[in-house]
Amino acid sequence: MRVAIVSYGLGNVQSVVLAVRRVGAEPIIVKTGQELIDTAPDRIILPGVGAVGAALERLRATGLADGLHQSVQVDGKPFLGICVGMQVLAERCEEFGSHVGLGWIPGTVSRLTTTPQTLQLPHVGWNNIAVSNAGSPVGNLDGLNLYFLHSYAMRCPDEYVTATADYGGRFVAAVTRGNVHGVQFHPEKSAEAGAALLQGFFGLPC
Repeated sequence: MRVAIVSYGLGNVQSVVLAVRRVGAEPIIVKTGQELIDTAPDRIILPGVGAVGAALERLRATGLADGLHQSVQVDGKPFLGICVGMQVLAERCEEFGSHVGLGWIPGTVSRLTTTPQTLQLPHVGWNNIAVSNAGSPVGNLDGLNLYFLHSYAMRCPDEYVTATADYGGRFVAAVTRGNVHGVQFHPEKSAEAGAALLQGFFGLPC
């Protein structure tokens, strides 16, 4: 199992590399769109931290946005976006302005609305998820705790939502549309539950 990990300067690349290796897959770091296409991986992971607008800018500047479109949307490679790597999939992102996303998942990324207002942002730490699609990569994680670090989350039609979590209100924790998957949490920081997510995405035995 050869897994391309997209490196554009804003992701937890080394942590993801180690997590992929621990579950028995071969990680390959790619930094340009052409590298991604030439690698011809079995799976693709797009990590991300920081601001979604900056991530979109870097993806387009490096040609990775075009390489991802070819590999995922045209060639049908299974794809997993992590945290900001999930948020870039939306049509529009409202963090520090308005940004045009990749548009793979219909929806918008906007700031978390927490009730009570005393809850702090960003949402940092462990939180359990409620799975709504057992056939998705998060299907075996219902009720488990995963590690989150974010102030923004995706809002999209229910048909694409595979898991939610609660932080003063429900938010989307995972999405799926065909071969495209995204998780708001960090599997590389989520111990055994995170490893189970990666094994499920790779099709490896848990």
